[in-house]
Amino acid sequence: MNAQTDLFDRALFKTRRQRALKRAKTGADFLLANVADDLRDRLLLINRTFRMAVDLGGHTGRVSEAIEAAGKAEDILRADLFFADPHLPAPDFICDDALLPLKDQSVDLIVSALNLHVVNDLPGSLVQIRRALAPDGLFMAVLPGAGTLTELRDSLTRAELETTGGAAARVLPFADTRDLGSLLQRAGFSLPVTDMDTVTVRYDTMFALLRDLQDMGATSVLKQDAARPLPRAALMRAAEIYAQDHADADGRIRATFTLITLSGWAPHESQQKPLRPGSAKTRLADALGVSERKI
Repeated sequence: MNAQTDLFDRALFKTRRQRALKRAKTGADFLLANVADDLRDRLLLINRTFRMAVDLGGHTGRVSEAIEAAGKAEDILRADLFFADPHLPAPDFICDDALLPLKDQSVDLIVSALNLHVVNDLPGSLVQIRRALAPDGLFMAVLPGAGTLTELRDSLTRAELETTGGAAARVLPFADTRDLGSLLQRAGFSLPVTDMDTVTVRYDTMFALLRDLQDMGATSVLKQDAARPLPRAALMRAAEIYAQDHADADGRIRATFTLITLSGWAPHESQQKPLRPGSAKTRLADALGVSERKI
């Protein structure tokens, strides 16, 4: 059986993240800041404290700060991705989130924000995360989901078709909530939950959006992209299509980010479990106050 071809160029992802961190443009982490605030609020709703937490991704320190602000972890380890953030104190360790250096059942909370969507083997990474969690440990993550940058995808695809007669994928593929929930179950998480939020950001032009994506280190790292650069004529036409079809009345364009939050627990005997079929002690008809009819 042939090995599955990698979809993402991880070396290119590393290079672009490093370039973005060195540049450290003020305000470039606005999306991460939004996500970190939401993760903090979700942690505040959990009625327990975790012994050891890991910020899996680390850069900018936003997630570590959110975990600390929630007051739900006794100790927090910041795990920077690939290399240390040059603008922060040294991380506790550096790792690749596709190959975790954590022992089985060694931590109690793992939080990841806007990183795991570019792992080539996401099911495998989720299994590693679940194994690293102690029983009744919690995993929380936010990933861009289906619908993210749909306006940019539409504009680039149509422009390239018009100008070259063919089109390559220029925006990353993103999973939907149902697929990600299924992956949590397959990885062995208990009580898996996924939900979705949408953030719409407005720009003067498509090029302003592309600059923000560069400053985030979030431009496409599909292997297919690197092999076929987008012609300038197609890029200019895409900007025209974007302004024509995805702008508000004031002329500013919209960029949609769909954010999917995942949570799942490492199995533990104390957790709620579904009842066995046929074990109910109350009839549905009685609960609804109606007569039961046989069919």
